[in-house]
Amino acid sequence: MDTQALQQTFLKLRSNKAFELFVVGVIIFSALVIGAKTYDMDPGLLRLIWWLDHGITAIFLVEITIRFIGEEHKRNFFKQPWNVFDTLIVVVSLIPIDNSDMALVGRLVRVFRVLRMVSIIPELRMLLNSLLRALPQLGYVILLMFIIFYIYAAIGATLFATINPFLWEDISVSMLTLFRVMTFEDWTDVMYETMEVYPLSWFYYLSFIFLTAFAFLNMVIGIVVNVLEEEHQKERDEEALAGGKPTVESLSVQVEELKQLVQAQNALLQQKASSRDS
Repeated sequence: MDTQALQQTFLKLRSNKAFELFVVGVIIFSALVIGAKTYDMDPGLLRLIWWLDHGITAIFLVEITIRFIGEEHKRNFFKQPWNVFDTLIVVVSLIPIDNSDMALVGRLVRVFRVLRMVSIIPELRMLLNSLLRALPQLGYVILLMFIIFYIYAAIGATLFATINPFLWEDISVSMLTLFRVMTFEDWTDVMYETMEVYPLSWFYYLSFIFLTAFAFLNMVIGIVVNVLEEEHQKERDEEALAGGKPTVESLSVQVEELKQLVQAQNALLQQKASSRDS
């Protein structure tokens, strides 16, 4: 079998749904093996898990090799960040460091093999890409949320430090307490404690909750959902272009061109009518 035929064979194999499901199953089984290592087991069972772990590493090596050989342009394979991540995880897993000082690093790297699920499942990749694309917009929301946290923490440390120093001793501890309030973790206990000294302190907590838990968190959700919808639309446009169908953007351009053409025709007719009248 020549190189071209081998590449086509591996390309079909890596695009096969059954092959993808098999790899996903191996990743899930790998996660179970990693979890099993955290329990106290008999030496025989640990030996079996050791062999299973090496078998999983071998499967991952074969899978990444199939994906690489099936790539038409080999240089483009490592231009995709998830391919680099998968390759790095597999290569590090091949290094025999189980009985060395780097054994802890080896175990941690094997934990990250679960993240390979993202590189295999397109829907997970889209979710992660949407989250990364939303980070610049989320940065301003998070900055504004931090300012609100800081102001309320300063007020809380000033007013409530004498009531409960454990919760309001300084501004850093106060911010941790406010995070507890924002996540509704027994926040009423904190409020009732301060209300014994400051009866109107309920307004402090309620206003903070409305600003953070309701307003800002909904803004974060809205930004992520909006970016996710943009990613879905981009994917639909790419599928339409691949199938030779018009995209929403191309249709919008055509509609705009038709509007301009109609406007030009109307202007020309008005000019002719005015010339006849004169």
